Amino acid sequence: MSDLPEPSGHPELLVAEPLVRTEIKIGYARVSTGGQKLERQIDALTAAGCRKIFSDKKSGKTDLRPELKACHAFLDAGDTLVVPSLDRYGRSLQDLINMVAALRDRGIGFTSLHENLDTTTPGGRLVFHVFAALAEFIRELIVQGTREGLAAARARGRVGGRPTVATEEVIKAARDLLPNPGRSITSIAKLLGVSAGTLYNHIPDLRELRAVPRQLDATER
Repeated sequence: MSDLPEPSGHPELLVAEPLVRTEIKIGYARVSTGGQKLERQIDALTAAGCRKIFSDKKSGKTDLRPELKACHAFLDAGDTLVVPSLDRYGRSLQDLINMVAALRDRGIGFTSLHENLDTTTPGGRLVFHVFAALAEFIRELIVQGTREGLAAARARGRVGGRPTVATEEVIKAARDLLPNPGRSITSIAKLLGVSAGTLYNHIPDLRELRAVPRQLDATER
């Protein structure tokens, strides 16, 4: 048994896949601007044997990806979701880990063609286990760096280290921490030296970021 840290609330990524598989592959493609073309991604997914393909023309940084939600809702236990590459699916490493873990919890496989990753194989599950450990390590570095920054601010006489306006670095750190279900918005704000209201004011999609983890409900699948 590996001693690598497991994301809170996520299923063990190294356990065996469900015994019954439908062999049905469903594809998802995405381009981030209207000027980009989907054809190459769709051709790759078709060649991979996808029976149905969903596609979005949205930035990965926004949650407004209706076709992804429709794709998640369409998938059944035993199916496999296929994407052209990891960056076409997840907005960040943590987002990717959360969604793949949620798929596994539903008995759904995941394959990324460009990276040749397949969670229906032991090797693919091992890679995602390492990804999960890396995501946890990055979160710990963010927390450690923030604490050190606050300590330095206090030493310079800034009580609490709280900035009057949230900086770009604070907002980025908050966006990285918000998908973690183990931390409340209030605790994240306190850690970063700002108020919860500041996070709400500076992160328009805050509620969507909080809804990403663990498992996907009917509107998110």
